[in-house]
Amino acid sequence: QVQLVESGGGLVQAGGSLRLSCAASGSIFSINGMGWYRQAPGKQRELVAHITSGGRTNYADSVKGRFTISRSIGKNTLVLQMNTLKPEDTAVYYCNAETTMHDYWGQGTQVTVSS
Repeated sequence: QVQLVESGGGLVQAGGSLRLSCAASGSIFSINGMGWYRQAPGKQRELVAHITSGGRTNYADSVKGRFTISRSIGKNTLVLQMNTLKPEDTAVYYCNAETTMHDYWGQGTQVTVSS
């Protein structure tokens, strides 16, 4: 079992920055890739950024050059640095951890960007 707890969301003006963190606990040795997803009202959940166990990263086109994903060497903390935020970035952001047997999700953290 893996438990994920996100933090760092909030309200920010367009052009501002936020830093999201995800603390993993439990069987963290079993985690392979990790990622951040988001879901805006009335829309499907979408991938924002992903990082493999080897450190390779992948970003949604809409956030490339603005967001940076990173994880601690011990795999127990995942971070999403979000810069130059836009109103369309408003969503609930979820942390995801992939294991061989199961995907785990955090409870989500709200990010609201005002224009």
